[in-house]
Amino acid sequence: MEFTLERFLEIGKNILENNFTQIILGGVVIFTLTIILQKSVRSIFQRSKIVNGKEQATLISMTNSIIKYVATIAFLFFALGLFGIEVGSMLAGAGVLGIVIGFGAQSLIQDLLAGIFLIYEKQLKQGDWVNANGTHEGTVEEIGFRVIKIRQWSGTLVTINNGQVRTIENFNMNKMRVVESVTVSFHEDPNKVFSVLEQACVKLNSELGDYLKKDLSGEPIEPFVVFGITSLNNQFQGYQYTITGLCEDLVFFPASRQARRIIAQLLFDNKIKMAEQLVEMHTEPREKQ
Repeated sequence: MEFTLERFLEIGKNILENNFTQIILGGVVIFTLTIILQKSVRSIFQRSKIVNGKEQATLISMTNSIIKYVATIAFLFFALGLFGIEVGSMLAGAGVLGIVIGFGAQSLIQDLLAGIFLIYEKQLKQGDWVNANGTHEGTVEEIGFRVIKIRQWSGTLVTINNGQVRTIENFNMNKMRVVESVTVSFHEDPNKVFSVLEQACVKLNSELGDYLKKDLSGEPIEPFVVFGITSLNNQFQGYQYTITGLCEDLVFFPASRQARRIIAQLLFDNKIKMAEQLVEMHTEPREKQ
């Protein structure tokens, strides 16, 4: 068979008219446009400087998620249309299927609106350390069109639908208060304990001063201080003393860990006896044989 230009064009036309070929080409075009749009969104946010840091990353994540879902739906409609399936007519006359899809769309809209309100009300941002619904605690990795992804300390990635988020405990809301309590034996002199804890506060303010929240003049808003005796009989074991200090939210966890280390060391050096649980054991006298 003679292979001419006309024959080549005819073969190319047949290939292009094939539905599967058009699906592949359509997918490539939609995928390319999606990547371009996502990069454009990132560039616009970075250049506009309307928002910065975590808020910028959060809005970029949400917008990219919406673009991805819209692109996926557009591709599905395009593919079905190639096979002569009119999606609008199918949904209108699908009966039970239409009802099921309607409920699915309702859930989708609920998740979308919940996600928008989470961002608009500034309840959380990408990179925040949060506790969601009192059960999932970790770093917010992504706030998407439908879901929030939280990376727990163990490394586990938890995915929660936006509409299922009921409570958010956010540890990154500009400031956090370090609250460390110690329970000391009833036999320890409170004046001595106060003196040691005040020494601990001096050391805390010296070594952890960079962690403290500062005012406009650069002075700590709430340096580490002995808040006082917060319980006279903590769990029937001893007096409870509490130290507090206001720090930057991003350093709350390292500040808390180092504060506990410094307090524990000073209590040990000064031989302050901590509370110990008293366990009483009673035995019945053995009867003589």
